[in-house]
Amino acid sequence: MLVANLKKELELEVWERLDGVTDPELDEPITDMGFVEAVEVTDARKVRVAFRLPTYWCSPNFAFLMAFGIRREVMALPWVAEAEVLLNDHCFGDKVNEGVNSGRAFTEIFAEYCDGARLDEVVETFLAKAFDRRQETVLLGLQALGHEPAEITAMTLGALRRVAFSGEEELRQLPRYLDLLLAQGLASEPQDLAFPTWDGDEIAPHELRAHLTKLRSTRINMEFNGALCRGLAKTRYKEVEIGPDGPQLIDFIAGRVPPRDEGVTAT
Repeated sequence: MLVANLKKELELEVWERLDGVTDPELDEPITDMGFVEAVEVTDARKVRVAFRLPTYWCSPNFAFLMAFGIRREVMALPWVAEAEVLLNDHCFGDKVNEGVNSGRAFTEIFAEYCDGARLDEVVETFLAKAFDRRQETVLLGLQALGHEPAEITAMTLGALRRVAFSGEEELRQLPRYLDLLLAQGLASEPQDLAFPTWDGDEIAPHELRAHLTKLRSTRINMEFNGALCRGLAKTRYKEVEIGPDGPQLIDFIAGRVPPRDEGVTAT
């Protein structure tokens, strides 16, 4: 039987991996969005992750991408022998759960249950939005530091890595932006331009303002959807009652557990 301290340590490792799974539409970690309800590690090193989306009708595309993302991140842990992912209270939940836990290829499951939709096209759409949002944050950060358009558009990857940002959001988004640049092959060497468009085109200095306007539109749309999701999730999670085994993460999200100064002792 797993010792309690070891079990907690392993579960924390799983939570850290889940930070790498994002809501594809919002480009925010599902842990930050409060979608993950429970993480359990058994003696056999099997991990069970339960999650729930803001509404019963959330897009199956999003549900599949997040479910398979959860499984991918959990199985990346070297000590995990098996992973089970459960999407609760969703109109497509049975199909998502069967698909993600069947061992069949993601592309096969996705096409079968999503009217033949091509996974690569769906992923491409969401990655492009994530790229725009991350790039805008970095560009605005450079402007705030006093960099001129010509300097920004000509900036190399090596030069960008040397910039000393201080803003919380810039520090959060910079490594995420660099990861996407590398993953998409848009920039990898120190001499490569740091700010290509998603299509790989160079931005001229006089085009920077219009480019930022486009990026701003993407961000506003994502932020609106994010606020809507958080509001729906907050309302929906209040439906959950505390079970006989005590409060779970979802009970804290729903505000059903009093804060520490009202009598809850930290464990």
